[in-house]
Amino acid sequence: MSFRLRVLGLLMVVALAATAATAWLTLKQANRQVRETATAGRQEVARITGELRAYGYAHGTWEGLSPTVAELARDTGQRIRVATETDVLLADSDALAGRAPRALSGRPAVLVDARPVLSVPEGKVPRMSLKQTAAAISDYRATVAYAACLTRAGAEVTARPGATGVPRISTDRRPAQCPEPTGTADPRIQQDLDALRPCESEQPIAACLQRVFNERVGATAPPRLEIRLGVRDESPPALAAAPTVAVAVGVALAVILGALLLSRAVLRPVRALTLAAKGLGEGDLARRVPVLGRDEIAQLGGAFNRMADSLQAGEERQRRLTGDIAHELRTPLANLRGYLEALRDGVVEPTPDLLASLHEEALLQQRVVDDLQDLALAEAGTLTYHPVAVDLRDLLEAGRTAHRAQAEAAGVALELQAPGPVIVTADPDRLRQVVGNLVGNALRATAAGGTVTLALDLRGELAVVEVRDTGKGISAEDLPCLFDRFWRADASRGRATGGSGLGLSIARQIVTDHRGTIEVRSEVGVGTAFTVTLPSGAR
Repeated sequence: MSFRLRVLGLLMVVALAATAATAWLTLKQANRQVRETATAGRQEVARITGELRAYGYAHGTWEGLSPTVAELARDTGQRIRVATETDVLLADSDALAGRAPRALSGRPAVLVDARPVLSVPEGKVPRMSLKQTAAAISDYRATVAYAACLTRAGAEVTARPGATGVPRISTDRRPAQCPEPTGTADPRIQQDLDALRPCESEQPIAACLQRVFNERVGATAPPRLEIRLGVRDESPPALAAAPTVAVAVGVALAVILGALLLSRAVLRPVRALTLAAKGLGEGDLARRVPVLGRDEIAQLGGAFNRMADSLQAGEERQRRLTGDIAHELRTPLANLRGYLEALRDGVVEPTPDLLASLHEEALLQQRVVDDLQDLALAEAGTLTYHPVAVDLRDLLEAGRTAHRAQAEAAGVALELQAPGPVIVTADPDRLRQVVGNLVGNALRATAAGGTVTLALDLRGELAVVEVRDTGKGISAEDLPCLFDRFWRADASRGRATGGSGLGLSIARQIVTDHRGTIEVRSEVGVGTAFTVTLPSGAR
């Protein structure tokens, strides 16, 4: 098939896709706007009135109601006006949203009463019901006053119904000005009993008790609300044409641009581009993709594969260098920065020991940078060492101190088990590099509440350092690849979270150059342990 026919077929596919996308977007937008313009249904009304009643039931006052009204308006898309039965305005979602209040719809107001519904057990004799209701009246007066005081003091208030329906108040704190109800007898309880006594002869008694309850607590309870929803003569918004037009224009421009690019960037310069790509990709590089046919596109594909291989090789070398440096320097430089900022802010004193430690750390990082650059350029892993007598217990303690802040931030316990000093001849900076890499990996692999342990032991002529964690572990099939360069057990871990995958390779090289060994054992879901064995005699 000729290339021109392929282009024509591609443009037809794009046109069909554009038509389908435009139709889908139009249908979706129309459905959404129909839903938005529909009036509030029963579920919305029930939610609005239910949440407002729950607020008054729990807080004993309508003060502080505005945020609840604003949130309900945002969630439901309704204009909500809340006022008392005497038309005292408490909140208007339009005013809360910063707009001029719109005319209300003609729908009748919905009443909201925050007073509790009494729960008087059936089977009680009338006299017992009267006493129980009188106690509930007294209890509710005290509860409302307490809840209102908490609300005014800014405390979080929650409520649950008690045995009689009167709310039981819970709060996150109790301000001094809001004493908790003590259950002291209300001096008005006799008046309450007198008002309830006519209910002995009424049936059903529960309705009479509720009516008297509402009358007796009316002066204390939050007043009833009138809720008005909606806007008068609100015309439904017209179907917004801008997104549809934008999609159609965008697809049309993409088709036109694609045709221009294909005609100008492919058909005309195809032979020149093929020759240039062949010249750029000369060498013994294998092709990236199979190329079929003998037309211009086939020739261009072969030339592009060779060019892409060359470019990819250079990019890969640069990525590895950047990844190596970032992996080895991120944590030490962060420590240096932290101490320098602490010195600048006066948090720590610039003692000679601290300055000497910072200078030593800077020199160490300079050495690491030089070694990493040589490692990246030569692809050989050659490192230099400065062996001295090193106490491994002090070295592990220094590593634990350096990572204590990271461990505390992650909620991981960092423990040291070193019963006595163990002396080896080694480069302390390089061994710190190994320990830091192992501890850092262990902390990243261990969830909050876990433990990372640094253990030291002397077994004959061998010094054994073990870094154990209670993290997620490594699968058996991944263990043989663990020390490979640029390999990571979690492929999704990038430079920002897990480095370039070079740290364990460098650690193994350092240990091997010290005539030691490094081994790993792991169990998924249990944890991982790295064991470093070094000769305790002269190097």
